[in-house]
Amino acid sequence: MLTLRMLKTFRLVAQTGSFAAAAERAALTQAAVSLQMRGLEDAVGQRLFDRRGRQITLTRQGRDLFPRVEQILALTAELTTSPVDAMQGPVTIGAVVSVIGALSLVVAELKTAHPQLDVRLTSARSDELTDLVEQGEVDIAAVVARADDARADGLVWTPLYTEPMVMVVNRDIAESDPQQILDAHAFLRFDRRVRTGLVVEQALRAAKLSVTEYLELNSIETIVALVRKNVGVSVLPLLHRGDWHADPLLRIVPIAEPPLLRTVGMIHREHDSRTHNITAAIAGMLYDV
Repeated sequence: MLTLRMLKTFRLVAQTGSFAAAAERAALTQAAVSLQMRGLEDAVGQRLFDRRGRQITLTRQGRDLFPRVEQILALTAELTTSPVDAMQGPVTIGAVVSVIGALSLVVAELKTAHPQLDVRLTSARSDELTDLVEQGEVDIAAVVARADDARADGLVWTPLYTEPMVMVVNRDIAESDPQQILDAHAFLRFDRRVRTGLVVEQALRAAKLSVTEYLELNSIETIVALVRKNVGVSVLPLLHRGDWHADPLLRIVPIAEPPLLRTVGMIHREHDSRTHNITAAIAGMLYDV
């Protein structure tokens, strides 16, 4: 199936003459670019590229397609910038699980102020949400910044807040040195396949901490619940409005000064003034939640 994302990637490949360079510009892997371009060739039924080593050139069919792709993308940008009332009609907003609670409170407040706004909330991983925004299936998403701070081409990034990476332990644990705690207790690791898991790994390396792994889980809330039961300890972002300091069963231990930070922000498609206005409203309200 032909998608706008394929056309945008095709334009980057045509402009750079390289799948690798296009991947870097689009914050994708080279394999993902290659897969998209094979999908585009299948969709149009033509060979669009001459592949000679690492150098990519357009075939005659590719050269003929390029101006039409430019025209389609320009018309799409023009349509998305048409004046509309931002605070009415359907909008799909996504968020990672650790943000969805605060975001739902903001959305409820936004709906009260703008009853004609029809909001659908969804939750997924940061990379999945980024893909959905690029494909137009989600309008706005609250995601964790990539560990390498790369930005996807065609998306606007609005930073919301940062969260320090800390060690979360049970109140009954007496040790105060992070490595002594990790030597004496099992480590509950957050999923290394996702952005927060990569930030956790960065924090451990930056603090030169070694761990004895017990479980790897993909839910911050589940990990914290296990820490409360003294099953193990973990390194996690100190969640915005998480109130862990006030939890009678938890203790927060700093692991570095200054701490490594997890950054949370919102993304929406470039040239979409409607989602830009909604994003600005949500970002302002989130600080008060």
